[in-house]
Amino acid sequence: MSAASRAPLRSNRTTARARRRAALTTGAVACALLVSACSSGGTSGGGGNTNYITGSDGIATVGKGDRADVPDLSGKTVDGAKLDIDDYRGKVVVLNVWGSWCPPCRAEAKNFEKVYQDVKDQGVQFVGINTRDTSTGPARAFEKEYGVSYPSLYDPAGKLMLRFKKGTLNPQAIPSTLVIDRDGRIAARTLQALSEEKLRKMLAPVLAEK
Repeated sequence: MSAASRAPLRSNRTTARARRRAALTTGAVACALLVSACSSGGTSGGGGNTNYITGSDGIATVGKGDRADVPDLSGKTVDGAKLDIDDYRGKVVVLNVWGSWCPPCRAEAKNFEKVYQDVKDQGVQFVGINTRDTSTGPARAFEKEYGVSYPSLYDPAGKLMLRFKKGTLNPQAIPSTLVIDRDGRIAARTLQALSEEKLRKMLAPVLAEK
């Protein structure tokens, strides 16, 4: 075979290798996005003088004297109703950040509804923040599928999450769960999907406070 006839073959092989590398790179990026899809909240980070302790179970807690106030969390729910978390002052509030697209959120949804039904008559209110759903339709379908009866603020762009101050127990992942004490201060946080047992464990100390 002449050098002239071999040249197109080498060119074709080079082009094929380049395409394979591009495909592998694209696949790696896609995998990275899938891995991070339920962990990146786009919120203000931690740091600073946090005054909280994170246990081996992944639950971070703050003593009563060091707790930060929950920011203004108000707006419309996924059902179009108005909600202001400040209206629940005097109750313990469990705040869960979720998205219908998030597998860990689906895994924990029934656990939250079960615990909510058990404790709602004890001065406890559950509230969700639905984020990154581009319309309320998927969020409403999620609530129907998993029997979620408590309200969720609709926050597609994550603006409510950005209101949490840096250095406080802010929601840095999806899902995130906060427990807010009766005075409207953040008492506990976790950045993971919760089993029914872990959710009860997280809530119990704050519920027991006088």
